[in-house]
Amino acid sequence: MNTISSLLKSFYEETTPKRGLPAAAYKDAKFWEAECASVFTRNWVCVGFAHELQAAGDAVPVTLAGHPLLLVRNMAGEIRAFHNICRHRCLTLVDAPKNVGKLIRCPYHAWAYDLDGKLRAAPHFGGVNEHQAEGFDASQNSLVPVRSHVWNDWVFVNLDGNAPDFDAYSASMQARLEGIDWDKVDCIGTLDFGEIACNWKFIMENFIEPYHVQFVHASTTDQPLADHYTIVDGNCLGSAVDLDEEIGTSGSLGVSSRYLTLYPNFILGRYFPDQMGVYLNIPTGPGTMVQKRTLYTTEGQTLTPDAIEGLKKLWWDVHKEDHEMTERLQLGRSSTVSEAGGVLSPAWEDSVRAFQELVAQDVTTLEKH
Repeated sequence: MNTISSLLKSFYEETTPKRGLPAAAYKDAKFWEAECASVFTRNWVCVGFAHELQAAGDAVPVTLAGHPLLLVRNMAGEIRAFHNICRHRCLTLVDAPKNVGKLIRCPYHAWAYDLDGKLRAAPHFGGVNEHQAEGFDASQNSLVPVRSHVWNDWVFVNLDGNAPDFDAYSASMQARLEGIDWDKVDCIGTLDFGEIACNWKFIMENFIEPYHVQFVHASTTDQPLADHYTIVDGNCLGSAVDLDEEIGTSGSLGVSSRYLTLYPNFILGRYFPDQMGVYLNIPTGPGTMVQKRTLYTTEGQTLTPDAIEGLKKLWWDVHKEDHEMTERLQLGRSSTVSEAGGVLSPAWEDSVRAFQELVAQDVTTLEKH
């Protein structure tokens, strides 16, 4: 049987230029399972937007690495994360975004939990009108919490609870966002792209490298390749462009920009002087994922409804251009030609290679244990 390490043999070969991850990393169930047990378990993974949980009782279910999770805003205004599992018979508690009121109630046998996960009711568990049973300790049957952190509008979880402190984990990205007045950041809209027929890594890699921009986005952007450079800074990877003349974001993207990712799945685009976009990328299987993008202004800027709709159309078109490429990349992994991973530009895709090395390190470290 092939091990993960053997699947990555070509990736680690000393070649010039370097190779990308082999096809198996994008389509094999075994590799996907290894990512679930390592990449998405031991790191801080973005799973939601705080603005989608406005009021106490707002609850949003999400599945990460096969684990049903639940994000809830409690009575103190904090966002908590739990395994979305009733402690009685392990039913998933919430199956769609909703406000649950003051209690998260299981629809199967009416067990109820407060917004901090504490079991408050186990009706008739010991018999008719007997809500206790011998040996049953309600305090040991609360919802199981998941380590979480809210950074501005973005909710992160760490499934195994062993990742570094979030500020330390994200320090390299946060340093590249200096100068933003977070009190003046406003959400102006969300684009929901639903399911994309590609492996999650293709979306990340596409965002990280600038090589494709002048070819794929010729009609939607005005950012010449010569003005770009790549960013490799620990677990913050991406690219940037600095323009002498900027034409704005209306109709065509022609502004100085920072395209930043925080490993493994967080994407943030900063568009000077006053706009930002953040992506929610949730992997759902070896060849599928779902994606949203939320648009923000960053300097207290007020946009007209027409301007907002114009931005939404621009970004919808840009993303659809990218999705066509990433879905065709996925299709290409069906060919034996792709088994060795293709080659990466040393000038424009060193950031992609660095991202792939983080993935490879996670999955192979898991195998050694």
